[in-house]
Amino acid sequence: ATMGNTVAKSNVKKIRVLQDGKLVVGFAGSTADAFTLLERFEDKLGVYPGNMKRAAIELAKDWRTDRYLRRLESMMITASINEILILSGTGDVIEPDNGIASIGSGSMYAQAAAIALKKHAPHLSAEEMVKEALHIAADICIYTNHNLTIEKVKK
Repeated sequence: ATMGNTVAKSNVKKIRVLQDGKLVVGFAGSTADAFTLLERFEDKLGVYPGNMKRAAIELAKDWRTDRYLRRLESMMITASINEILILSGTGDVIEPDNGIASIGSGSMYAQAAAIALKKHAPHLSAEEMVKEALHIAADICIYTNHNLTIEKVKK
């Protein structure tokens, strides 16, 4: 977590496990805003149980149109065993083509590294690829560090 160009806290957990481990949600941006969105996403999951994509789309619609929510500055990734979605306050709900999603300051570095690892190091597990991609991003981006929390989605 940063305040301007200063590290305020180096071990913020920006990932949450939902629905007994069947969903993982990650966020970037303002932590307070992200928690607000996380609560709203959980509410939508209650309305659309077992349908992460529908819950995400409904959250994105609210996020874009609600006077309070549209001021929130955060992004989210939601992941289940079968799909990954990126959500933004501009109404985007994106399902990445290659099964790799990233958000936040070092996201493009991590994404580029993950794409290369998936293509050229298929012997690595998904967890190993994630760790290496995040370490590469942390070596490049001043807002990314080497304190990792990795959660696995349950089947």
